[in-house]
Amino acid sequence: MESVPVGEDGASPVEPAIQTTVALDGDSSDIAQARQLAAGFLTGVQAEHGLPVSQRALDLTQLVVSELVTNARKYAPGPVLLDLRIIGDTVEVAVWDSNPVLPIARAADAGRVGQHGLEIVMAVAQGFAAQREPVGKRVTARLTLTDDPGGALPGRTPL
Repeated sequence: MESVPVGEDGASPVEPAIQTTVALDGDSSDIAQARQLAAGFLTGVQAEHGLPVSQRALDLTQLVVSELVTNARKYAPGPVLLDLRIIGDTVEVAVWDSNPVLPIARAADAGRVGQHGLEIVMAVAQGFAAQREPVGKRVTARLTLTDDPGGALPGRTPL
């Protein structure tokens, strides 16, 4: 995990970004490796930076990472980049892959087996976006780090 100074002019730090990025090479251990990285990242955020991270946020972040990396492995050839970043009181999970086709949420179908990953991500995330990159695409989800004491979950907003 690294803290990266960020500033408008690119030199003067405004606030250190807490983030980590890993390239996954496409073998069968990618999904487990990505989940472990997410858990370690959030545990480190809590221990090293004193930010509160609920168990729910930890579990949902691992779920989102698992679903997004699974989709990237399934539909795109080549490497996958996983980026985890803390923005305020949220964790942003971004997955880049080489396929430029944007994912589309499918209509609910109780008879469909599988292919529910995107719907799961969109249901648990407070923010979701998919965008084409010069090469491939980036799919991003944001999740809150803490739970509302009253039990309410923040609504989803566009990224």
